[in-house]
Amino acid sequence: MILERIHSREDLLALTREEDEQLCREIRQFLIEHVSQTGGHLASNLGIVETTLAIQKAFDTSRDRLVFDVGHQSYVHKILTGRMDRFSTLRSFGGLSGFPKPSESVHDAFIAGHASNAVSVALGMARARTLRGEDYRVIALLGDGALTGGLAYEGLNNAGASREPLIVILNDNGMSITPNVGAISRYLAKMRLRPSYLDFKLWYRKFTSHIPGGMRLYSFTHKLKNRIRRRLIGKTLFEDMGFTYLGPVDGHDVETVTELLRASAALNEPVLLHLSTKKGKGFAPAEKTPQEFHGVGKFDPVTGKPVCQKKKTFASVFGETLTEMAREDASICAITAAMQQGVGLEGFAKAFPKRYFDVGIAEGHAVCMASGLAAQAMTPVVAIYSSFLQRAYDMLLHDVALMQLHVVFAVDHTGLVGADGETHHGIYDVGFLRQVPGMQVFCPASFAELRRMLRTAVLECSGPVAVRYPTGGEGAYTGCTMEPVFCEGTDCTLVTYGTLINSALEAEKLCGENGISLEIIKLPKLAPLDLTAISASVRKTGRLLIVEETIEEGSAGQEILSQLALEGLHPVCECINLGANVPPHGTIPELYQLLGLDGNSIYHRITEVMRREK
Repeated sequence: MILERIHSREDLLALTREEDEQLCREIRQFLIEHVSQTGGHLASNLGIVETTLAIQKAFDTSRDRLVFDVGHQSYVHKILTGRMDRFSTLRSFGGLSGFPKPSESVHDAFIAGHASNAVSVALGMARARTLRGEDYRVIALLGDGALTGGLAYEGLNNAGASREPLIVILNDNGMSITPNVGAISRYLAKMRLRPSYLDFKLWYRKFTSHIPGGMRLYSFTHKLKNRIRRRLIGKTLFEDMGFTYLGPVDGHDVETVTELLRASAALNEPVLLHLSTKKGKGFAPAEKTPQEFHGVGKFDPVTGKPVCQKKKTFASVFGETLTEMAREDASICAITAAMQQGVGLEGFAKAFPKRYFDVGIAEGHAVCMASGLAAQAMTPVVAIYSSFLQRAYDMLLHDVALMQLHVVFAVDHTGLVGADGETHHGIYDVGFLRQVPGMQVFCPASFAELRRMLRTAVLECSGPVAVRYPTGGEGAYTGCTMEPVFCEGTDCTLVTYGTLINSALEAEKLCGENGISLEIIKLPKLAPLDLTAISASVRKTGRLLIVEETIEEGSAGQEILSQLALEGLHPVCECINLGANVPPHGTIPELYQLLGLDGNSIYHRITEVMRREK
């Protein structure tokens, strides 16, 4: 196998065209075999094999800076930069990250988990290079889905005008997670229909390189050819921004892409190379339904069928419930930012296509549009991951809160998300949502509570409302209660919310076995925070343990302790939260144990509290 012989960039440079093609086939098979066991992002990586190989042949990523846009397409990059032997640890605790991570390898220039930022980062690196008088290339690799995000245009606009030498590779596969939407998607589709000019340009460059004085001739005629092309087919958006535009070209042609990348570097100016690729290439099930293979669990590497049956999740329960409610109320509409499947809105989209809006990777726009809908008597529900809602914080404050518009936020992937790790943990929303004026924040602990709270949020509340819930399914607790006192006790008060009630119940069982009477307060809402039950409980027990799956600053625990102090209550107290740390990737049980959020760890903290004087 050729893949087994690849240990350095020099090994790649020695390959023939036929060996390049064979290597790409082997990489695809390697990806299918390993991701079928680890889970992860498959389709996007199958589609970028040749492009990544070309990048590695054209540039030395240990010195040159390769900035990924959404880093889930970095698997091939990891394989070709010395991490193939660790690939079986992908997304596992202590193993390889599913995203670029500078602490993992010198070849990873920048962490990347959210879309549309690569050009801005790359421009910053290019400017730093100029200011410091250093010599390296800067390459930004972004997908066409990233172009639905406004930040991408801010970066492109400034980068083109800067004249800083950098290369933007546009990986155009017509997909983000689901098919791309909007005007830019149609614009790129039209551009894919006109590759003939580029074919001529490549032929012309090869021709001039083999005649005496050819490169001077090529340079002399470069502007003339651009004028001719613009007369024939017009300027592109990217050229208007100041880029030299090359493309569209077949992103699966290693030799051509490598040549174009080297030529782009030689131009010493902002260049945008437009590549057309196929998401899921080389694996029939992924080619047929690439959205199904964007993020996958374990699957059969031959058939592509999941190893385990899909279980009900908070996202699917949300989607089912919202669809039911939309049948009752014609004002309800749903908004997502390129995450139809991720947030459970497939059924809603089919049932109510006119009331379903996928805005692409544009979270700020999603919230702004929701405010406009709400201002005109509609009831918009924005379904969004916690870590992506961070990008729309200004819109939460300015466009929703100032007018106290009734916009409902279904905040998915809250708390620890597991294998996706640092870039996707939803550990900040507790703090920033509770600070939004007039915001109500519900935190269901089970599917039944999600159904009830969502109905309350949509049909009974006014002003901004958030219902926050984790990825995956519910735990042992499947009940439904809005009463804060979950179980009564006399020795110690434990306050928590959401699915952490399952850890609390494990701790309560251990307490009972060891003679400790534990009172559990399960908060149904984090904003506004009702302290009545907590105050009464603390007056009784004199001891308090607050357990949260969030960072410490802005936590509910901080407000609880502050308000209790104002009431003159100073119980023996401990807080379990994430502090100021960003947890790594791993399974939820592994992370719970690491961070002291599992039932056994909570029990031991309770025993410590019990040993302290009141």
